[in-house]
Amino acid sequence: MSDHIHIGIVVGEASGDILGAALMQELRRHFPTAEFSGIGGPRMLAQGFHSYFPQDRLAVMGLVEPLKRLPELLRIRKFLREHFIANPPAVFIGVDSPDFTIPLEASLKEKGIKTVHYVSPSVWAWRQKRIIKIARAVDLMLTLLPFEAKFYQEHNVPVEFVGHHLADEIPLHVDKIAARKLLGLPEEGRIVALLPGSRASEVERMGELFMRTAVYCLEQDPSLQFIIPAASPDRYRQLHIELNEFVDFPIELMNGHSHEAIAAADVVLLASGTVTLEALLLKKPMVVAYKMAPLTFKILSWLVKTPWVSLPNLLAQKMLVPELLQNNATPETLSAAVMNYFENPDEAQALSQTFAQMHIELKRDASARAADAVARLIKQQ
Repeated sequence: MSDHIHIGIVVGEASGDILGAALMQELRRHFPTAEFSGIGGPRMLAQGFHSYFPQDRLAVMGLVEPLKRLPELLRIRKFLREHFIANPPAVFIGVDSPDFTIPLEASLKEKGIKTVHYVSPSVWAWRQKRIIKIARAVDLMLTLLPFEAKFYQEHNVPVEFVGHHLADEIPLHVDKIAARKLLGLPEEGRIVALLPGSRASEVERMGELFMRTAVYCLEQDPSLQFIIPAASPDRYRQLHIELNEFVDFPIELMNGHSHEAIAAADVVLLASGTVTLEALLLKKPMVVAYKMAPLTFKILSWLVKTPWVSLPNLLAQKMLVPELLQNNATPETLSAAVMNYFENPDEAQALSQTFAQMHIELKRDASARAADAVARLIKQQ
C-alpha cells in the first residue's frame, strides 16, 4: 500500500487532541506522507491536520447544553458522514466523545470504510447494551485499560489494549523531595493533598467537606500540613471563599500544580475521577470520596454494574483503596481513612509498591501501540 494515504480523525475534547496528536506522529512512522483531516485541536493542527470545524464545537458537557446545541452537532456529523463517504479514508478514527463519534463510525463502516474507536466509553460499567451498537460500529476498539479490553473480548469485539499515555509520561520513580522544593514546602513533615474536583458543583460538595476532614486529622496529629491545588482560576476563587472559615488551620491553597502537589504529598484525599489514576501513577496512598445530588446518586446506583468507582480498585478488581461515597463521606470517616495510612506505614508502603506494578502494566508506549494496531488494520485486505 502507498504511504500517501488519507486518514480521518475526529476528536471532541482537549484530552482527545493530546491523544490524536501523539497518534498522528506515530502513524507517520508507518505512512510518512499520510494526510489527516476531520476535527482536531491545536496540537493536531500544529502537525498539519485539516479540521473542518473548530474542535471546541464538540466540547459540550452536562444534560442541557448538548440539547441546546443538538441541531448544530447533527449538522456537523451529517457533513462529516457525507464528506468521508464521498472521499473514503483508509481508516476513520473516532477519539473518545462516543455519543458523537460512534454513530458516525457506524455510518462509515456500513459503507465499507474501516473504523477505529480510541478510548473506550464506560460501557463495562453502565448501559452495557451499548456494546451491540459498538460492535456494529467499529472494526477495532483501542482501550487504555486492561479490564476494558477483557470486556470487549468477552463480547467478541476486536480490541487492542494499548496502555495509558499518562503511564508513559509519568516516571516510574517519584521524587517527593524535588516536588516539595518546587512548591516551597518543607522537606520534612507529613503532608496531605486535598483534591476536591475540577467542576464548580464538585467543589461545592467536596471542598468544605475536605477542609473539615483536615480539621479532624489535625486533632489527631497537629503536625500535619494540608495543600489544595485548585484545578483552575475559577476553582481557586471558589475554594478561597470556602477557606475563610479555616484560616486558623495549616491548609495552603495553590493555583494549579496538582501533579506536583500529589507528588509532594504522603497521602491524598481526592474526589473520584481520572485524578485517581494520576495519584496511582505517582504511587500515593489515597482515599477516594464523592458526593452528588441524591436523585442522581440513586439513579446511578441502579445503572452502574461495577462494585467500585475508582480506577485503582477497578484495575485491581478489588477494594485496594477506601471509597467513601455519598452519606458515607463524612469528616469522621474520611479522616479515619487518611490517618490509617499514617498509623499503618507498612500498609501504605505495600500499596505504593502495588501501584508501581500497576504502572508498569499500563506503561506500554500507548501511542506507538495504537498506531501499530491502526496500521495493521489499514494493511488488511
